[in-house]
Amino acid sequence: MINHFHVIQLRITGTGTLKSKLYSLPDRAGVMRSEDLENLNMTTQTSREPVLLANFMEERAKLKIYTTEIDEIFTIRKITVFIKPTYTSDPM
Repeated sequence: MINHFHVIQLRITGTGTLKSKLYSLPDRAGVMRSEDLENLNMTTQTSREPVLLANFMEERAKLKIYTTEIDEIFTIRKITVFIKPTYTSDPM
């Protein structure tokens, strides 16, 4: 089954800039696709749950969330990934 990963909603607090990336699992040739998602400026107090938009179609995906600067910290309280099934079989 091929899924369309389209929205990632986060409940997150912290300082700095949060970066995120979606990865596919390796295919038969060992190639992994990836998509960089938009950067998110974090705050220590927030009443909203920011969303990251994606356009990623794969059977399964990995989500990498990270910062690149020293002394940037974050706390994730909730991650919601919105997925829509698109194809029921792999077209090979």
